[in-house]
Amino acid sequence: MTLWRGLLPAALAVLFPAGAAAQTTHNPPITAGTDEPLVLPQGYTKAWSDEFDRPGLPDPAKWRYDTAFNKQGWFNDELQYYADARRENTRVEGGRLIIEARRERLSDKPDFGGQDYASGKLVTRGVADWQYGFIEVRAKLACGGGVWPAIWMLASDGKSGWPAMGEIDIMEHVGWDPGRVHGTIHTKAYNHSIGTQKGSNRIVPDACTAFHNYQLDWTPERILIGIDGRAHMRFDNDGKADAATWPFAAPQYLILNVAIGGWGGQKGIDPTAFPARMEVDYVRVWQKH
Repeated sequence: MTLWRGLLPAALAVLFPAGAAAQTTHNPPITAGTDEPLVLPQGYTKAWSDEFDRPGLPDPAKWRYDTAFNKQGWFNDELQYYADARRENTRVEGGRLIIEARRERLSDKPDFGGQDYASGKLVTRGVADWQYGFIEVRAKLACGGGVWPAIWMLASDGKSGWPAMGEIDIMEHVGWDPGRVHGTIHTKAYNHSIGTQKGSNRIVPDACTAFHNYQLDWTPERILIGIDGRAHMRFDNDGKADAATWPFAAPQYLILNVAIGGWGGQKGIDPTAFPARMEVDYVRVWQKH
């Protein structure tokens, strides 16, 4: 997902804090497709969740806002401004989290960077992270030309920079290709900037109109990504104890956002798509104890 505009990973660790990333434009991934069951393993217990049952702004004990690059502009030619604690863009109502992208210029904000769109990006960085586990996000996706919702993870200790830190993309959807849901892995050895990212996708015809369970099963041996109890992507630990291929032996935090432009805008932006909402029914994390 992350594109660093040509900067070297060593420089990134100094220039950008952990989690400063945003989604990437994509070359076609090296396929890591599978078709196998994806169910909560026996012996796992719930470690964290948000059921979104408290109306108003998202729970500050569980979520933070990533606004780090509003002034400079976000990566990948993304066009959104990410608002901080602004109900028009992030709120809980009717038992659901709403992340809403709107066509509007928030020029009164001190970190405004000239963007024509405002949206939301929630992260658990600094409040919750996990090393291994089963994660499920039940969501209905934001759609329309130019719209790019995502559910993804980054390493909490980002000192190695991207892509060496490792990134897990549980769900990405681009509005110009409605119904195709992507799952992708990025590492130092496998990443889009050198055309080696590993991923797969699945067609979900009603992703824009119905809720589905977007799932990750992450163990020391492998990562499975899937939808509604079926994995479509598998990434195995090669057992070489090499962080370049398996940087996933460290905690990661969760990210929910709706970007505009970038990969989602490769075929233009449809002005009738706005406001565009991603609705999240719940986020649940289980771990082995």
